Amino acid sequence: MSQAQRDITLRFLAEPHDVNFGGKVHGGAVMKWIDLAAYACSAGWSGRYCVTAYAGGIRFIAPIHVGSLVEVEAKVIYTGKSSMHIALEVSACDPKSLNRRLTTHCIVIMVAVDQNGQPERVPQWLPETDIDKRQHATAIKLMEIRKRIGEEMQIFVED
Repeated sequence: MSQAQRDITLRFLAEPHDVNFGGKVHGGAVMKWIDLAAYACSAGWSGRYCVTAYAGGIRFIAPIHVGSLVEVEAKVIYTGKSSMHIALEVSACDPKSLNRRLTTHCIVIMVAVDQNGQPERVPQWLPETDIDKRQHATAIKLMEIRKRIGEEMQIFVED
């Protein structure tokens, strides 16, 4: 078996069909790119088909212009039994200058599933560097926060 891949970077040019009515890349396109990178990262780590279970904390910091070179960086920061927490950063720049700026960041939780859609075990990831340990600890804190948010959101899904 080949070694699991913890991180991945997708690179491409923002195209005219990605633009909203304001002339900038629309948030939906950015969210699609985030989901694609989260999938590639989680599949690379787990060696399994993965589905998105949660996307949160998304922050749109700066606009992306058509023709920009876009980079979506994704890395595993926590693993559960079948889930993987993926930290994502989107940056963009003029391809002539390569002066990248952060445009968006978030956390996505992916779950490895079998052919019947049932969760499957994933390899455990253990932090080694100081930044990895801080991000891992933050992922654990965010789980508790999401639990509380989920409880508050119940009012919107009850009959």
